Amino acid sequence: MEHPPIFKCFGDAGHRGKHRLPKGITSLPPDILRGASKRLAISGLVMAGMCFLWALFYAFLPLIDPTETGQAFDLVHLTTIGMLVVSIAVYFLAKSELMAPQRMLDFGLFYLIVIAFVAGVALRLMPGPLHIPSDWGISEICILILLFPVIIPNTPVKTVVAALVAASMDPLGIYLAVQHGKVIPEGASVFAAVFPNYICAGLALVPSFIMHHLVRQVSHARQMGSYNLTELLGRGGMGEVWRADHQLLSREAAIKLVRPEVLVGQNADSRQVLLKRFEREAQATSLMCSPHTIDIYDFGLSDDGTFYYVMELLDGFDLDGFVRKFGPMPPARAVPLLRQVCDSLAEAHEAELIHRDIKPANVYVCRYGRAVDFIKVLDFGIVKPQTTRGGGDAQLTGEHVPGGTPAFMAPEQVLGEPPVDARTDLYAVGCLGYWLLTGQPVFSGETSMKIMMAHVQDDPPPPSARSELSIPPALDDVLLACLQKDPDRRPQDADTLSAALGTSVQEKPWTAEQSREWWDVHVPRSAARVRL
Repeated sequence: MEHPPIFKCFGDAGHRGKHRLPKGITSLPPDILRGASKRLAISGLVMAGMCFLWALFYAFLPLIDPTETGQAFDLVHLTTIGMLVVSIAVYFLAKSELMAPQRMLDFGLFYLIVIAFVAGVALRLMPGPLHIPSDWGISEICILILLFPVIIPNTPVKTVVAALVAASMDPLGIYLAVQHGKVIPEGASVFAAVFPNYICAGLALVPSFIMHHLVRQVSHARQMGSYNLTELLGRGGMGEVWRADHQLLSREAAIKLVRPEVLVGQNADSRQVLLKRFEREAQATSLMCSPHTIDIYDFGLSDDGTFYYVMELLDGFDLDGFVRKFGPMPPARAVPLLRQVCDSLAEAHEAELIHRDIKPANVYVCRYGRAVDFIKVLDFGIVKPQTTRGGGDAQLTGEHVPGGTPAFMAPEQVLGEPPVDARTDLYAVGCLGYWLLTGQPVFSGETSMKIMMAHVQDDPPPPSARSELSIPPALDDVLLACLQKDPDRRPQDADTLSAALGTSVQEKPWTAEQSREWWDVHVPRSAARVRL
């Protein structure tokens, strides 16, 4: 499954002070603002459909009733087509996201005024008797005024101004019609006809204030330390990952969190294991200095019991999504990526920390500053010391449950037999390389248990036997060496593996220029985000 570009190389040292939220609808998180913009697009599409049917009806009306021709018919047809064009424009503007979401919502208020103008002015200026309700009725404009703050939220001030302008279209239409010689029908009351519009304009403040209050609640709930959560990027068994903005530095980050509700239904020991695992992931990763290990900037516990940590935001793909989207990599490109993974693991192993869950979903290839094809290793959630001190920390993935992912687990992980050491991670690197070159896991099976037992018992075919790419025999040998059942027959450390990978491909190396060209063609650098 392709993952969104959930990380981008921004971060900060993490300030912990309390800060006031920005006022108004602009404090609404961008994902909710985009949702409102999408509703505006739907509203424009629905109105365009109604106008099209109305225009179609008037196009065939002269064939049905020849008396329906002349100036009145032409004006109705022209007004309908004009409204159709404006509605289509609203749809495409909102759909294309050419405007910032907040600007699009302001445009939505203008759209409300346009609809009110057509209903209150344009139709009353057409030839024929002037229509004014003779009692206290509710016009189409009243309904629009009350619905728009719910569908397209905005600040109370903007909402009430737009509502008052829309409400004034009825009296403006009546005034202009009288100036053009029309007569107010006997018994009709202009005041009774237009006063409900202004009542509804005042009532529009109610949903606007409710939305404003909800905005504040949502923004407060999405505060993690000095960061505001802005967009949900992914959800998994350990929790959620959000895009976030620092309140002062105006920089983006990614925040991984586990909310209290994730722990509901678990016993006290299970909750403690999960929280301890999450805390250790933050602490272990923060100790790493390799440029190929994800950077951790901050972690803590929010007021509502949500545990979180802040990491850099990367612009790229995990290797699982990358291969599924773009296919297997040529060896000359895959080998430099694997060597960057080795660089991250070498540092962890020197600190006697074993990752134990190296897999494509935990390795990102990304743009990083000016560099491309830059690797970041993340998710040290089940990292453990190479030498366990006491039994309490020996297994934070759950009692009697092997830590790792079945398709990338070394035999000693499956069997729960020591030693689980640096060579265990190198087995997973072999599985990772196998995936990059073939687009397939080393072993497949109907159940996780069958896959794990295949890692214990079966000999894997060489990658070249399962790929249409030309894979050098030396690279086959290096990856198969990583996949040996006996840890003593594998490369003994990450540096040794990196060196072996470096000499396994004799063909012309994959250059930085090729990488940059690939990214420019397949993943153009996105336009700068507009800050609201």
